[in-house]
Amino acid sequence: MNRIGDVVIAFILIAFTLPLMSIVALAIKLDSPGPIFSRLERLGLDGRRVRILKFRTTVCRPHDPRRSGISDAHLTRVGRFLRRTHVDDLPQLMNVLNGELTLMGAGPSRPFGSR
Repeated sequence: MNRIGDVVIAFILIAFTLPLMSIVALAIKLDSPGPIFSRLERLGLDGRRVRILKFRTTVCRPHDPRRSGISDAHLTRVGRFLRRTHVDDLPQLMNVLNGELTLMGAGPSRPFGSR
């Protein structure tokens, strides 16, 4: 029953936020070179490793998981706003539709051994 609720709510949220997500995608593309989305490995539903989808908030360079604060110099101008407002997490609704994450309960965590 939770899965059905997740799918219904995710579809509704995507429908309502699609205009916002389109504007964010355009802003990211205009602000800095690189992809619009980033994929981060996390532990999802039932402890499975999943690659969650997020809007890219940093300049394109090798990933250093220790540098994830809002005030870090590697954040783009758009990325700083997205992190403060958590809009960078909206693409994770696609992970919910794929059954990799759920809307209820704890959020995805980093796999053991990563910082």
